[in-house]
Amino acid sequence: MKETSPIKILIVDDDKKLCRLVGEYLAPMGYAVEAAHTGMAGLEMALAGDYHAIILDIMMPGMDGLELLKELRKQSDVPVLMLTARGDETDRIVGLELGADDYLPKTFSTRELLARLRAVTRRSVNALRRPQPSVRDETLILGNLHINKTSRTVRLDAETLNLTALEFDLLTCLAEAAGRVLSRDQLLDFVSGRSYEVFDRSIDVHISSLRRKLKDDSRQPRFIKTVRSVGYKFADPADPAS
Repeated sequence: MKETSPIKILIVDDDKKLCRLVGEYLAPMGYAVEAAHTGMAGLEMALAGDYHAIILDIMMPGMDGLELLKELRKQSDVPVLMLTARGDETDRIVGLELGADDYLPKTFSTRELLARLRAVTRRSVNALRRPQPSVRDETLILGNLHINKTSRTVRLDAETLNLTALEFDLLTCLAEAAGRVLSRDQLLDFVSGRSYEVFDRSIDVHISSLRRKLKDDSRQPRFIKTVRSVGYKFADPADPAS
């Protein structure tokens, strides 16, 4: 029987003991963990290596995690799990807006680390294993918004939008269900392929960032509408009421 290749993880943290403990914990579960202890070294390894996900600490000397993430997103959409100080909401929000896929408090349990890591790696692992389509491009056209699912590009009027991988998946999920309300749980399940044991509101931050890139006014949205206490829906261009 053919062995499954290990899932490659890069952890960028100046705490060498933490990096070693994470590597020792994940190794028996099929993960190959490499470590970098400075932001610059982490950025170089992230861009040069073929990693399925990156665990990234925010607080590091020199180039911190947020600066690293900003530079990384210019060239890569590898899933990123941010490590943040407990209760530091500002860092979490900034990290998500810069393109992080999820976050974890620095005082995490190994069980939660594994759950969140499985969630963010599922997309990248499946993408690598999925055969490339040989058919013509599949494009969703909703008024002046074009979503090319094959090339994973989005055009609004004549402008190509710079979306993170998670934002693209959210937009595609909403657009394919145009006119129907999707709950936060449904959106989280679609983009991560998991059922949350601990629910968070990070989906709202990603929607906010997506709206900004779509130039969508949340008070009078053209595309993504908020359904109070439920979730979101994409306006159906074929429905006059939308």
